Amino acid sequence: MSRLNWLGRWSIPEGSWLARMLERKPRMLVAIARANRMARAIWAMSTKKENYQDPARATA
Repeated sequence: MSRLNWLGRWSIPEGSWLARMLERKPRMLVAIARANRMARAIWAMSTKKENYQDPARATA
């Protein structure tokens, strides 16, 4: 929830997944979706024994 608070909204890049979700859904639901997304990424990294790869850098 700290990422989604009033001050955190100014640092969320416009057009990002998080910003698009916040436009359509309630804050609490977005916080749960973000936690779910992070948990799935962490699980995938731990099962594949890989380090985090920033998706923004991978597409650039």
